[in-house]
Parts: sequence; structure tokens; C-alpha cells
Amino acid sequence: MTNAANDIASLLFVPGSKPERTSKALAAAARVVCIDLEDSVPASDKVTARAAALAALAAGDRRLALRINGIKTRAGLEDLLALVNANVAPPLLLVPMVESAAEIAVVTAAFDGNAPAIVPLIETVKGLRAAHEIAAAPGVGAMMFGGGDFAAELGVALAWEPLLAARGAFILACAGAGVGAIDVPFIGLDDQQGLIAETRAAKQLGFTGKAAIHPAQVDAINAVMLPTAEEIAEAQQAAQVFAAANGAAVRFKGRMLEAPIMRRYRRILDQSSLTNMRSEHDA
Repeated sequence: MTNAANDIASLLFVPGSKPERTSKALAAAARVVCIDLEDSVPASDKVTARAAALAALAAGDRRLALRINGIKTRAGLEDLLALVNANVAPPLLLVPMVESAAEIAVVTAAFDGNAPAIVPLIETVKGLRAAHEIAAAPGVGAMMFGGGDFAAELGVALAWEPLLAARGAFILACAGAGVGAIDVPFIGLDDQQGLIAETRAAKQLGFTGKAAIHPAQVDAINAVMLPTAEEIAEAQQAAQVFAAANGAAVRFKGRMLEAPIMRRYRRILDQSSLTNMRSEHDA
């Protein structure tokens, strides 16, 4: 997985048809700001939004990502070709409505070996059935669970309980391929406690990041997804104890510490630089 894909604790979407919002989004603490050319942009604005997005990417801010339209649509193919021809590929490219690994191959082939890290969105039952192959496809850096379209296909509310089984299957696919898992945005803009609760539940299930649709959601997501100073300190202590035991199982804080447990602690240590970034922003 690329560094860019590893760093997605929070991802803030901004409509490509509202370019004035991009700079405001970058002022938030989101690890990634994703210019969206898909759901938030009406068909009549696709061309102008695409041009504005390419101009923003050309400015060179490496926190900017791009979500194109699905490559099984004309708009998506036009997005992809325009991006390749402009030679301004972002670190991360989100591809919606992916239902097969072949779609990832099309995207990577278009970049002739220089593709950004690809983040497929799994948004349908068909896509979920192929999620293991999609996650393992060359070029995939992380995956995102697209709960809105999935809920619509199932005929259920976009809520935690109705989509829990689908989220679980999605997490298994990501874990099997060793790629990060980004959860769908929480749509209750005025429900901060609901956002925090859902983000905590997502982290406990195995998600490594969560998307946002408003800058006001970012700090709460970071506070849950990024490790705290206490978690980092415990992970450092665990690493020292485990190293002193030469990798053998050893008692630590009243529990058995062995190789599988250390994997979680090492993930926390890998994320510690992101926590430092958050602290600097808050200061």
C-alpha cells in the first residue's frame, strides 16, 4: 500500500462543481480532500467541474484526491482520459461503482504504468461479491464502502445496523488483501454524537478511515480514527517488552503479549506520525 493510501484516517469530499470550496476544505484537518466529479455534480456541470478539478490538481497540493465517475459511463471515461492527458494525476484516485477487478486494470492501463493509488468504491451487491479480487488487484491502495448506493439497492436505511453484514464482508476483503478500509460518510450533519458513535463502531469493526461530507465532521473523525497519545505510549511499551523477550510470548499489563497482538500495536506506531500532524493542526 502506498503512503498516501496508508494515511487515510479522514477523507473530506468537496463537489467538483463548487471549486471555491476546495481551499476551504484544505483548511480542515482531513488527511485527504477529495474533489468529487460523480454524485455531487449534476450532468449539466460535468465538463466545467472536470476542468476545475484538473486546475486544482495542477496546483500541486498532495492532499488532493479525485473521484471520477464510474468507468462504465461515458462521463467516467472522459474523466479518465482528461486526467491522463493533463498529466496531473493525484496521489489517490477514487473509482466509484466498481464491480470487477477488470475495471481496475482498465484504469491502471490508461496511465501506462504511472497510475496513482486507486481506491475502488464497493457500492453494490455484485461489487461486494467480487470485493476480494478487487482489493487484491494491482494498483489498489485502499477501498471505500459506498453505503448510500448499497442501502438503496437493498431497500434499507443508510444506517449502521442494516448494513452491518455488508460492512463485515467488506472488511474481510480489505484485510485479506492488506489494504485500508474507508467507511461511508455519516449523513447526519447536525448529529455529532451519532457521528462519533458510528466512527467508533467502524474502527472497532476494522475500518482504518472514514469519509466526511462537511468540514465540521473532520475533527471528530480524526479524534476516533487516529491513535491517542496514550495508545501510542502503550504501543511503544509493548514493543520494548516484546523485543526484550526476543519475540516470545510475554506478560504485559495483565495480558498475554504475542506476535498477533503486536501487529495491532505496530499499526498504532505506524499511525503515530498522523497523530503528530493532528496535534500540530490543533495547536
